[in-house]
Parts: sequence; structure tokens; C-alpha cells
Amino acid sequence: MSNSSDIEICIAHFARLHYTNCRMHHFDDLDRRLLSILREDGRAPISKLASLLEVSRATVQARLDRLLESGAVFGFTVRVRQDHDEGAVQAVMMIEVAGKSTATIIGKLRGLPEIHALHTTNGAWDLIAEIRAANLRDFDRVLRDVRAIDGVLNSETSILLSSV
Repeated sequence: MSNSSDIEICIAHFARLHYTNCRMHHFDDLDRRLLSILREDGRAPISKLASLLEVSRATVQARLDRLLESGAVFGFTVRVRQDHDEGAVQAVMMIEVAGKSTATIIGKLRGLPEIHALHTTNGAWDLIAEIRAANLRDFDRVLRDVRAIDGVLNSETSILLSSV
């Protein structure tokens, strides 16, 4: 990506990232503004980002490289309208983990492409996963895969029927 003028769409390969070994990245104002623009247009060319941020292309590229190398940004992905694929199954899964295995489990969950967001929480559940699967067969497989992860003690899943 360092030689490319465009931010390429790619699915982050979370399996190669080590959640517990990422050094902490401290976001400054430029990082926050850059991420804000990328959330709206993940395919924006480096030159457009530089223009919007009023910095050089080299500065934008260096920031992107640093965000990726530090693990603060996992990669770039495509955002699809939720109603685009009416056959897709969307759900939230609450997950209880054993002891201090949360970081390891988070790393494994991030490797599942159907998990679109993952949140830590308090209370009875340790994690909440937002799941989007192409169909019920894939959804069932994701549930089995999550429940098979060592350290997952319990889970409860609710399929989202409609957005109101």
C-alpha cells in the first residue's frame, strides 16, 4: 500500500494480527480527521485525503502506514447497505468468556469475516458480536465456530428481524 496512490479495498486478514502484541497507538487530531474521512470513503485516493487534510501526500501515507503497522487500523473494507441483501441474516451474539482468555478469544473472533463488529461490555456477558451471514447455513456455521473457541463458556444470540 505504501506505493499505491489509492487506498485499496481489502478484507483485513485478522489472523496475521496479534491482538495482544499490538503496541498502543495514541491518536492525534490528524489521525482522527483522517479516520473520519476514511469512514465515509475508504477508497479515497491519497491525493484527495492530503487535500482535505491540508497536508502532503507523504504525510498521509506515513500516517496510514503507522496506523496499520501499530494495529490501530486492521485494514479497509467495503460497507454495504444493510438492506442490500435481503437474504442475509443479521444477529447479535452475547458471549461469556472464561477467566483471562478475552484477548485470545477476541483475536479468534476477528478472524471470522461474518463478525462485523465486536464490543466488550460489563454485566453477565463479556463480549457482544454483530454478525452478518449470507444465509442461515452460514449463520449456523458461525454460531458453531464461535462456540467451539476454547474459553467461550456461554453465548446467547438474537436474530435481528427489522430495523425501526
